[in-house]
Amino acid sequence: MIDVRNLFAGLPVEPKNEEFQDILRAENFRIERIVSHGGASPDGFWYDQNEDEWVLLLAGTAELSFADGEKIALVPGDCVLIPRHVRHRVEKTDQKQATVWLAVHFGGEPIGKKSV
Repeated sequence: MIDVRNLFAGLPVEPKNEEFQDILRAENFRIERIVSHGGASPDGFWYDQNEDEWVLLLAGTAELSFADGEKIALVPGDCVLIPRHVRHRVEKTDQKQATVWLAVHFGGEPIGKKSV
């Protein structure tokens, strides 16, 4: 039987931190739902990932910052491809409603494998 899920079902009401939930996971590929409520990356923290990340903003608003000084404001429907090892952070998310992201991570090392 085909499993139907709704990405907006079961949204946390007021999480203290961003909530990450895997939707689909396979070797070198992961789709996750991220829910934020007015949150941001900790001061001085940068994501520096081993895989490419394609992000689609589904609800709310957000601003991403990159280590090279670029900032991108996102509204629902906006998507961005963040290449692996491009340092980035979440500057802010919507204070009035849930910010819901769909993130696709791909092209990195196989799940469970570590580089030497």
